[in-house]
Amino acid sequence: MMKKRIKLLVLALSFAGAIPLSFGQQTETAIDDFRPSSLNQPGKEFPQVNSQGYARFKIEAPAADSVRVSLGLGGRGGTKLTKADDGTWMGTTEGPMDEGFHYYHVNVDGGIFNDPGALNFYGSVRWESGIEIPAHDQEFYALKDVPHGHVQQILFPSKSTDTSRRAFVYTPPGYEQNQAEKYPVLYLQHGWGEDETAWTNQGHANLIMDNLIAEGKSKPFIIVMTYGMTNEIKFGGLRNFDITPFQTVMVDELIPYVDKNFRTLADASHRAMGGLSMGGMETKQITLNKPDTFSYYALLSGGTYAPDDIKDKSDVNLIFISCGSKENPERVNEATEALKKAGLNAVSYISEGTAHEFQTWRRSLHQLAPLLFKN
Repeated sequence: MMKKRIKLLVLALSFAGAIPLSFGQQTETAIDDFRPSSLNQPGKEFPQVNSQGYARFKIEAPAADSVRVSLGLGGRGGTKLTKADDGTWMGTTEGPMDEGFHYYHVNVDGGIFNDPGALNFYGSVRWESGIEIPAHDQEFYALKDVPHGHVQQILFPSKSTDTSRRAFVYTPPGYEQNQAEKYPVLYLQHGWGEDETAWTNQGHANLIMDNLIAEGKSKPFIIVMTYGMTNEIKFGGLRNFDITPFQTVMVDELIPYVDKNFRTLADASHRAMGGLSMGGMETKQITLNKPDTFSYYALLSGGTYAPDDIKDKSDVNLIFISCGSKENPERVNEATEALKKAGLNAVSYISEGTAHEFQTWRRSLHQLAPLLFKN
């Protein structure tokens, strides 16, 4: 019984975006071709990564007695660093990490700090250090010489929360020039511990779209990213999350503001909602509660739909469900097959070799975007 409870707790935390389910595979020896991570502060040599996916860290803490690097959203795992005579501490992960982006922080004598050598990204309900393990398929989110869209911050009024709230809006290349054209909209949500900066900073959503549009693989559309009000619940407290306040912000306040201030096709057939991890949970609840608001649904490591969830098939143009191969791919594939048998347009995608992490979600968006707004 105790083992069953522990397993359920781990699955719940993973679903919330709190921890990855895996951390690479241990190998014998790391190849000594380390180079600075692409997410380092300007001029900083460490942290470093090598061609196998190992990470190496170096921290200056001459007065410390113990230094450890904790990797993953929530600080899972740990790499002990060894002190040198000059007061610096250095260590290498015991095995390679999955491709893509990872959060981490440094534990110095029990205190949590960010690595001065790395850029910071909002995750784990705080600004965390970030490291990028080069991926074999990183070209799809690379910065290329193609027309680029714009990402702008907006502040929209929210009577329900008695404040102005923030969102980021991606408008595709040509939006400013094509004044007569109106665009579909994807409302894209982050996971627990993150905020509205995640999809562009960690996920490179804007670059993914720029490249797809330049290649003629996706219709141009607007993406809106706002804070999902997820971090008000405590770590692991999914059962206590009430979707109602955020649903009001999304449906009654943000969408009308976007439709008024941007050139949108303001109807359900041109509106999508998707989210990663806990953002997927929000997506599922809101799309089922408000079937007249969205017609494209996307859950990225964020659960599944069952055929009985959909009351009217005519409301739904697409259901997209994805996860990493190190998560629960069988569940995703089985759910998708059941939806197809029920007559729904359902698509599944499994990111090979990744877990509950941003490489899974980058790849998922890359697969999802070409499927949106085709009808």
